[in-house]
Parts: sequence; structure tokens; C-alpha cells
Amino acid sequence: MKPVRAFAEALGEGPLVLDGGLSNQLEAQGCDLSDALWSARLLADGPEQIEAAHAAYVRAGARVVTTAGYQATFEGFARRGVSRTGTARLLARSVELARAAGEGIGEEVWVAASVGPYGAMLADGSEYRGRYGLSVRELERFHRPRIEVLAAAGPDVLALETVPDADEAEALLRAVEGCGVPVWLSYTVEGGRTRAGQELAGAFAVAAGNDQVVAVGVNCCDPDGVGAAVELAVAVTGKPAVAYPNSGERWDADARGWRGDSTFDPSRAAAWAGAGARLIGGCCRVGPPTIATVARALTPGT
Repeated sequence: MKPVRAFAEALGEGPLVLDGGLSNQLEAQGCDLSDALWSARLLADGPEQIEAAHAAYVRAGARVVTTAGYQATFEGFARRGVSRTGTARLLARSVELARAAGEGIGEEVWVAASVGPYGAMLADGSEYRGRYGLSVRELERFHRPRIEVLAAAGPDVLALETVPDADEAEALLRAVEGCGVPVWLSYTVEGGRTRAGQELAGAFAVAAGNDQVVAVGVNCCDPDGVGAAVELAVAVTGKPAVAYPNSGERWDADARGWRGDSTFDPSRAAAWAGAGARLIGGCCRVGPPTIATVARALTPGT
């Protein structure tokens, strides 16, 4: 159901379970995602599949649902012949589908509108490198139109996610100013640094003192590095942390496939919560069964 409590208020009362990877659930439903638009293509071609994927996570215990907007941009849809007006409708639809998936369960479900990094639009894996050769101002200009449309669609929070470097984080935080929606900021990291190689303490500090930011942390990274990142995010910003790593498998952008084995251990969720994480779930290759186990790990007495 539509939440009664404000998102920040709910965070202050205890951990909220995030959903898992949207793309892997869509593939499990039989969807073909071999397209530069990835899951965002289904906003136009199969919206019922997106709603069904969201609903699978809600049934598993997720109480924060992240929209299919990660790779949805004006530029990306323009390459498919979609007008700016049409793209704006699809971005708004992403919020509507997530909201609809949370109806009828008798519990509050919050909608996080996904705002992916610039590299996601390029569809070449560069969101795992950062350093696009663009200035902070240029990145801000890229992100602002999409953010304005998503904010107008009425999400509970904007998820500034899979951010590879602090420059893009700064641009995103400038772009959300005045939009009237709280945000969380989540970096993708490796080896205790941003994907662009910056120290995490400085990257997290970009959000310190910004009242619009309600949580800071990491996503789409190896689960092994999450605990230390959560502790650092809380120490640097004084804010709740967000933690939703991928399965531990690694994405091969050239082959467009995953390599390695899963190392995601849902039992770690309680430790992440103890370190200050208040938004806990999974990213790529983490499906509803695993999220159900995370939900049980975060529910006392289960």
C-alpha cells in the first residue's frame, strides 16, 4: 500500500528491506534483455512484466521497490525513435508500475525512482569505470531533465545509484536540488575505493551536511566489501547507510554475461544493519528467494 510514513521517518525506525536485481527477475520471467536499453525497453514493450517483477520482490518481503529507470534516458530512447514527450511518459510509467506492485498487501511499500549513472546510457560498461571525460556541470545538465520528470511522478525517494566516482555524485546532488524529493546516494566500489579509484571517505563526504540525502552507501559491488563501506559511510556522513551488493559474480561487458560464483550471504544483513545500514537488499543476480532470506534475517524472532 502507499506509505503513511515519510521515507526518512521510516528509516529512523529500523531497517527497510530493498528489492533485488530487476534484470535477473525479468529474465526469469522469460524476457529478452539483449538490447542497449536493457530492462528499460520493457517500459514501452512489456510494462506488465516489470510490474510482475516488482510484485515478486514485494511478495518476498521487499518494502522498498526500485523502478526500471536505471537505463531509461532521453538520449537512449531517442536512439529508438521515442520523442522527449514519449520518454517522459515512460519515465513516469516506471514509478506507476512500482507503486502498483505494492498495492493490496496491507503493508507500506516505498517507491525509489532509479537514477542510473551517465555510463548506463552508454551501455558499454563504463559505469564500472567512471571518468567519462565530462565536467561536473556537463553531467549535471545530463541528469537534471530526467530527475525533474521522475520527481514529478511522485516517488518516495530518488535512488542515485551505481555511481562510479565522486564527480558524478557531485553532479547528481546538484541536479536534484529543489526537486522536492529525498535521495539516497550509492556508489559502486571495488577494493575499498570508487570504481574511478577515489578514496571512499572523500566520496562519501560529498553528501555530508546535505539534508536532502537520507542515506549513503554502496551497491552493485562485491558483498565482501559492504561491511567496511557501511561503517565508513556512517562515520563520514552521520547518515543511515544503504547496502545492496550484487551476487558476487562479475559482469563481462564485452561478452555481456556474468562470470564466477555467487558469494552473497543473506546472513550478513544483520551485521550490516548493526553497522548502521537501514536500506538492505541486493543488486544484480540477487533474486526474490534471496531477498526473502534477507527479510527473515532482519526480522527479529524469525
